[in-house]
Amino acid sequence: MKQSQLFTKTRREAPADEVSKNAILLTRAGFINKELAGVYSLLPLGLRVVDKIKKIVSEEMEALGSVEFLMSTLQNKEIWEKTGRWSDEKVDVWFKSTLKSGSEVGFGWSHEEPITNLMTSHIASYHDLPVYVHQFQNKLRNEVRAKAGILRGREFLMKDMYSFARNEEEHMAFYNKATEAYLNVFRKVGLGDITYVTSASGGFFTDKFSHEFQTLCEAGEDTIYITDENGKVAVNGEVEKKGDPKKAVEVGNIFTFGTEKCEQMGLYFNDEKGNKTPVYLGSYGIGITRLMGVLAEVFGDDKGLVWPEAVAPFKVHLLSLSENSKKLADEAYEKLQAAGVEVLYDDRDARAGEKFADADLIGIPTRVVVGEKALASGMLEVKSRASGETRELPLKELINELA
Repeated sequence: MKQSQLFTKTRREAPADEVSKNAILLTRAGFINKELAGVYSLLPLGLRVVDKIKKIVSEEMEALGSVEFLMSTLQNKEIWEKTGRWSDEKVDVWFKSTLKSGSEVGFGWSHEEPITNLMTSHIASYHDLPVYVHQFQNKLRNEVRAKAGILRGREFLMKDMYSFARNEEEHMAFYNKATEAYLNVFRKVGLGDITYVTSASGGFFTDKFSHEFQTLCEAGEDTIYITDENGKVAVNGEVEKKGDPKKAVEVGNIFTFGTEKCEQMGLYFNDEKGNKTPVYLGSYGIGITRLMGVLAEVFGDDKGLVWPEAVAPFKVHLLSLSENSKKLADEAYEKLQAAGVEVLYDDRDARAGEKFADADLIGIPTRVVVGEKALASGMLEVKSRASGETRELPLKELINELA
């Protein structure tokens, strides 16, 4: 991608109406645009990061045997009334509206009820189980406050997965595998060393047991106490515990509903003996856009964003510093692309200082500089955004290393 053609714009100053680090950096770097409090649009750079995160999550969910699908955002009031969760007293984050026909609808904050209702026409026998499905979908939640940028939005992208099992043993086997898959996701995006599994209350999701995945972060709203550093286990701040409290952000959660919700929704199957038996339900969520915000909070510095390579919008940021060096920079761009390396090529007619500042702000892992010095020596300056380490390499060696 040539930066002159990229739909984005960096800002030198922080937005006046933002206080959170993630929103300030992502807005200044041209990854997101604020539409209203708690609502952000993804610009091309932000969308690329989100797509990288989605790919990592997809691979782990598919490895579990889950199949991707996509449900409607509009929600049927009658379905939620069956479990009592249409009530604003039970669930206080609903966005609701009225159709022209006069009937009420809700906007999806979660999908346990709709997916369970859908499964009543797909599950009838023990031969139909287990079933695992997941989706990537925008959720809408009427949060009282939305001051943490994309860490707590009123509209956000979530991966939600649902498991339907014949019995508790089958359910728990999948539940435990899903826990490991979630830890794999957080390792792959670069947060593995600081993400812990905690026991938690189910809130308005479920009165059964649940677990959260908490990432250490100063911007976090939660408090945890680490009990097992190596095992990545911690205790939620709701539980009194000796030790130093740590601020954390919830990046994922998993819930066991048991059979209660399926009984409420009429989801049963005939077992091997022909007995009518309720299905076991599990629900598993990861906030995709929230993860992008956590990465910005954790790795961002005083110069800008610092993306782990696995989720960076591009692998290389190529800078051409002069008209004389443009031919060599063009060659480097074409050869890197041909080698399958994702490159953002700053070909703009701008000063070197502006290009360096934008490169630091955008935070792509590797910066390659082509200027007068490169023309004279044939060596390209290669700098790591994370470590600041600078090296000089010939183009051929650089391509071999990156590809």
